[in-house]
Amino acid sequence: MGLRLLIYGINYTPEPTGTGKYTGEMAAWLAARGHQVDAIVGLPHYPSWEVDPAYQDKGFHTEIIEGVRVLRVPHFVPSPERIGAIERIRLESSFSLKALRYWLLFLLQNNSYDAVIAICPPMQVGVYPWLYRLFRGVPWIFHIQDLQVDVAVRLGLLNGKLSKVLYTVENFLLRRATRVSTITEAMRRRIIAKGVPEKNTWLFPNWSDITFIRPMPRNNAFRQELRVAEDQILFMYAGNMGEKQGLELVLQAAEHLRYYSQLRFVLVGAGVAKQRLEKMAEEMKLTNVTFLPVQPLERLPEMLAAADVHLVVQKSEAADLVMPSKLTNILAAGRPVVATADSGTALHDVLTSYQAGIVTPPGDLKAFIDALQLLAESAILREQMGRNARLYAERYLDKERILKDFEDKLITLVREVRKR
Repeated sequence: MGLRLLIYGINYTPEPTGTGKYTGEMAAWLAARGHQVDAIVGLPHYPSWEVDPAYQDKGFHTEIIEGVRVLRVPHFVPSPERIGAIERIRLESSFSLKALRYWLLFLLQNNSYDAVIAICPPMQVGVYPWLYRLFRGVPWIFHIQDLQVDVAVRLGLLNGKLSKVLYTVENFLLRRATRVSTITEAMRRRIIAKGVPEKNTWLFPNWSDITFIRPMPRNNAFRQELRVAEDQILFMYAGNMGEKQGLELVLQAAEHLRYYSQLRFVLVGAGVAKQRLEKMAEEMKLTNVTFLPVQPLERLPEMLAAADVHLVVQKSEAADLVMPSKLTNILAAGRPVVATADSGTALHDVLTSYQAGIVTPPGDLKAFIDALQLLAESAILREQMGRNARLYAERYLDKERILKDFEDKLITLVREVRKR
């Protein structure tokens, strides 16, 4: 059963990490399955918070990417040093206002979509799909990658009055979506607690291409370019460098371990906190820390394999509201993890239940350092946890299985709506 689908969200391919990566892969997979897929999306700008050079001179335009008709919306992008709650709202609002150009066209045309998939964040993307359902009777799925308002409030980025307004809007949209999907069971339970009926929720986890990302030798070209010797231990953080990660912890650990010549740290990625972290590392004179930019997709398997231990760091305030997207590929690469997470969070449960890594309390420097040293000293433990990580990926993170399950749910939902 071929469906006519519309995907709506700011982030999309060719963004290399985060929501855009998963949305682009989902859209391409659905198109390859024979569905007609359109996507209203913004200009690629994440995680660098600069518009991709290939798109800087482009406004509204349409392109075909892997069988998907991509309708690009130009929008405001704040500079990395100015990013805060207000600037993010400005970005999201500029996207929403300009996206109205496409939505008005779709509301007026004769043919309706069979379903609309709205990708959150930002929360605002739920408004037009809700209106589209009111006028055209089309079901819409609100896919929550990040409980954006909860995270902002816990991190102190929103004041009381503004947070109340945003919570009101969030609750309104969540309760009016035909279905609400999200990436972890903990986040699904939180959405139910916000008033969404359990029968209207789906678990739709992030995935990994486990044939592309797989265990590989550690002594490869990527490691050699970093001049990391075979007998050294490389700790790697690869992902967004934002405020909710709390990556100061990694630098503090590196400072404590600076005289252990066999230990090296590398932080790969971009984000609003990167410049500040680089300055902090320079002031601390950390010669055991290297910063690298986001790496090309084709180097991802080699990059992940080069590390002996991967780091997944986040602040306590965001731990049960965000499931780090980087984790899926780390597990698929068959490498152990040292993570910061509270007991009961999805991240904690995955790593401890399957013995794929060590979890320490967020912000607990001593526990974090102890975990690093334990894995650095035991090749047997690293190998054992790495095997467990790969087994978990093969069982639960297979891209084909996850997307096929989502496709089945979409088809069933559309059939149910048509029968009414």
